[in-house]
Amino acid sequence: EPPDTPNDFSCQTQDMRLVTCTWSQGGDTYLYGQHSPKYTLSEEFSQKVVPCTVSCSEQCSCSWDIGQQRICNITVTVENPLGKRTAMDVFDITHRIYPAAPFQLWEECTDTEITLYWKHRNKGIELFCQTEVLHPGGKVELHNSSDTHLDYASITLGGLQPYTEYTARVHCGAAKHFWRWSEWSEARTVRTKEATPSGKLDIWREITPVVGGRNVTLFWKQAPSFRANGRSISYEVTWEKVEDGSKPESISFSSVCNSTRISIDNHSYRISIMAKNSVNYSLPSVLIIPRATGNSMKALFCSFLGTQELKEEQVNGTDDGIFISWEPRHIYDSYIIDWCNFPMLQPCDLQWKRFGPNTSSTLINSAAFVPGVRYNFHIYGSVANRASLLEKKTGYLRELPPLYDPTVEKVELTSNAVTLFWDYQLTNESGFVRGYHVYVSPIQENCSLQGSKKHVLPDGSVLCKYTIENPEEKRFTVKHLLPNTKYKLVVKAYTGGGETPIVNFRYIDTPFNSNMLYLLVLLVIVPSLVAAICRWKMKWVKECCCPVIPSPNKSKALSFEEFK
Repeated sequence: EPPDTPNDFSCQTQDMRLVTCTWSQGGDTYLYGQHSPKYTLSEEFSQKVVPCTVSCSEQCSCSWDIGQQRICNITVTVENPLGKRTAMDVFDITHRIYPAAPFQLWEECTDTEITLYWKHRNKGIELFCQTEVLHPGGKVELHNSSDTHLDYASITLGGLQPYTEYTARVHCGAAKHFWRWSEWSEARTVRTKEATPSGKLDIWREITPVVGGRNVTLFWKQAPSFRANGRSISYEVTWEKVEDGSKPESISFSSVCNSTRISIDNHSYRISIMAKNSVNYSLPSVLIIPRATGNSMKALFCSFLGTQELKEEQVNGTDDGIFISWEPRHIYDSYIIDWCNFPMLQPCDLQWKRFGPNTSSTLINSAAFVPGVRYNFHIYGSVANRASLLEKKTGYLRELPPLYDPTVEKVELTSNAVTLFWDYQLTNESGFVRGYHVYVSPIQENCSLQGSKKHVLPDGSVLCKYTIENPEEKRFTVKHLLPNTKYKLVVKAYTGGGETPIVNFRYIDTPFNSNMLYLLVLLVIVPSLVAAICRWKMKWVKECCCPVIPSPNKSKALSFEEFK
């Protein structure tokens, strides 16, 4: 086949002297050896053949020294025995500059700036350079700069974060008649210098009243706005009395610590926590612990008794978290919610979250939240670094059925009713206990008692179901039973997650109805007794009122002969 026309034919230079032309080969001609395609380049203005050797791999190229010529008309010709094709490129050499890649990069830096230097081989050519900066989070920025005729060029990159690694590389193009970018330089990774920690720590506390004072557990974490700005960081906790200006006490902790406990008396205290690196301290985060009052002593007394000052309000969970809302108060400049991710652990993993003054609800979520575990939330209002407990909430991510069944402690039976008494602890459950269900049924048949609802078991048997909606009510009377009958019954607690399947029953026997016995006595025995008495009395009355008259033939007087 004849050769294809060379595609993408173009020429360029790096130093205004050596010109390189490139093009793409066409399809296979299926001619080989001395019949394979041959390439030649010629310059039309000078009518000369270009003195270069063509080499082809993925792409064909040919380079030669152009000398002092600036305007060129280069033609490439490809031919084989079956045909010939040509392609042409007319250009000004100053418009086809393809600079060499910058090399030998070095830098100078401060805590927020990096000045990057590099060398280039294109001396005497004014270049326009672009620096690519890769930030730690993956963000990429491009910065433009103009090169000079010096042996090196530079750019200053500002607005950077202290003690942070950045990766930079440079490429350049001709400033006057841009043709294309050079190849990228080698990438260079630079770390800015350390600086004073920026922002404040997010701090919180847990106060436990004790005899003679209080134990204060302090917690701290790096807020989103906080930056350590250094290689290593430590923490310093300082506390002092507010009133008398006594000498403050302080203690330092390494970077791996995030909590400590201190003991204070009943005076008001100012507590501050700062982060420190090799340069300086951060701004202090401050908490004011108010003076212990009668309420504090009351809280201690309540803690001994196991009671609470504020009533807990039940809240509902969703698949995404537990929704918390509170009544906003205009006097506070922020709100804090704290809770334990693992409430069964002692001490628990205390968590807290801060909100602005215009927020009155939030969705608390955590990977540690699991169904069937009760989480307690405390809502505080804060003003001038003084926090006050406002509300308490308690809830579940999702309620589960109760872990245990109520314990029936007493049963009172009559011939047509049974009264059940049971005990049930409402704390530490897998859901909020909403009430109880009482299930009853005769042994030999399905149940259909008046005032009940039907409940069908998986085996098809039918129970009578009664609902007690008050979890504090722990007694119930089932009426309309039959006397002298065997019944099965069970008491189940239920939550928002339902109840567990019915497994075990309690069995009872209703006694014989005494009223029926009385009726039997009245209807059978009494009439029989009356009849017997009446019969006996009739015989006596007959003997009294109607005696038997003797027969004359039986008289003894007739037994004498003289009277016959």
